[in-house]
Amino acid sequence: MNLFRNLLFWIVLALVGALLAQLLLRDPGYVLIRHGGSDYTTTVASGVLVLLGGIVGLWLLWKLLTLPFRAWRARRSRRSRARLGEGLDALHQGHYTRAEKALGHAAEDDFGASSRVAAAQAAMARGDEAAARAHIDALGERHAPSRAIAMAELALAAGRPTDALVALDATAAQPLPPRGLVLRAEALAISGQSAQAYGLLGALRQHNALPPARLSELEGRWAEASLREAADANVLAERWESLSKPLRSEPSVVGAYADRAAALRWEDAASTSIEQALDTRCDENLATRYGTLPIGRLDARRANAERWLQMHPASPALLLTLARLLREQGQWPQSEAYLHRALAQGAGSQAWEELGHGFTQTGDDAHARFSYANALRASRGEAVQELPDRDLRQKIYDQAVTEERDEHGMPRLRE
Repeated sequence: MNLFRNLLFWIVLALVGALLAQLLLRDPGYVLIRHGGSDYTTTVASGVLVLLGGIVGLWLLWKLLTLPFRAWRARRSRRSRARLGEGLDALHQGHYTRAEKALGHAAEDDFGASSRVAAAQAAMARGDEAAARAHIDALGERHAPSRAIAMAELALAAGRPTDALVALDATAAQPLPPRGLVLRAEALAISGQSAQAYGLLGALRQHNALPPARLSELEGRWAEASLREAADANVLAERWESLSKPLRSEPSVVGAYADRAAALRWEDAASTSIEQALDTRCDENLATRYGTLPIGRLDARRANAERWLQMHPASPALLLTLARLLREQGQWPQSEAYLHRALAQGAGSQAWEELGHGFTQTGDDAHARFSYANALRASRGEAVQELPDRDLRQKIYDQAVTEERDEHGMPRLRE
């Protein structure tokens, strides 16, 4: 494209020159210059040539006079580029003191903004916050977005998200570049404003600020945090409804919503959210949480747990949840039976702890202490001991449940 423009310029210039030459040849014209009592006469063509020659002469004189300055600037630019390259290489290799020195010199020449930011990063890497702040402050208002980003990184590294937000919200730094949007979202999430961080996901996607996988991870994390931060039931409901349908079936997000709803005494919403998720797919964490919700509705929750258990008889979480609900209803013998089935399926420390609670309620302190000890061993990854006084029939049943597996390699229960 540049070649075409240059060619077009010279063609037009040649046409104009040819037109002027034709006019001058037809009538060369007459020029009279009177100065200091003397008269000078010439043709127009000669006058134009003299004028052009004078202009060229002045241009050559100017180039000659400025040659030393241009040579000095070129040498300075080469030296700045060399220092910048040396500093960036030293920063990459971890020579932070040498990197900061080289980058500081480069910043004094031609590469102010980029060198100052890199020098601040070197100072931060060696733990000198004061030096890093000095490099950042030297950027000034001319490079406000870069200065805001560097200040935010420094503040977040020091655990001061509010200072990061103040730096990024400065008027001179607007509109924020993609890196600034990422830092602002992180600062909002850290400072307990995850709903606002979640609201920035659209802008982050639009600017390709992060890889898609990372954005999906942050979407789930910020959605979960925003639900836990809801101040009342209305805010909780509004945030829940604003989530996408796939997120409303994500176990961690559903669990956060259920926990917050239960804490706000919104029992129907707490239980219904988990019930709908478990109807779609069985998740061990959600199944366990369903049994630990601090709400009532014991009969309905027990019926749901029994229904899910029929579809997933080898689920230790469902067995444990059903045992908890039965114990809360005062049906300890049935609860104990489900707990032993859960232990046979690998329920671990939570089932042993639940056994301890049940034995405590029935006044069986010896078995309660034994169960709590096993819960502690299981949480540490140590081998547990068999519960004393289990008769032979019960041990045979436990062994059968543990060893028998279906065609997919999953444990199979004998009814």
